Amino acid sequence: RLHITALDYLSQHAKYKVWVKPSAEMSFLYGNHISKSGLARMTESTPQYAGVVVYSMADIPLGFGVAAQKTEHVSNLDPTGNVVLHQADIGDYLRGLEDDMF
Repeated sequence: RLHITALDYLSQHAKYKVWVKPSAEMSFLYGNHISKSGLARMTESTPQYAGVVVYSMADIPLGFGVAAQKTEHVSNLDPTGNVVLHQADIGDYLRGLEDDMF
């Protein structure tokens, strides 16, 4: 199982990338999936179920997940349709520390 500590290595070599809008960053960091309304951009020709690295608009890697849809199908989705399924994010590390402390 990949942990969020591998994010630096994954982000350097990621083939498929997704950028989220600032309004959707916190939602992703709390463990929610990325819907079409929160998607800013996506690498062209991303296949369905491919691993993707999720970035903020400032190109800061936030986490990783799985593409729920092909790039070509995203334009036909309704705004609440899932584009990326959450796997891990940089907030996981902090939430894990919090659980250990209390």
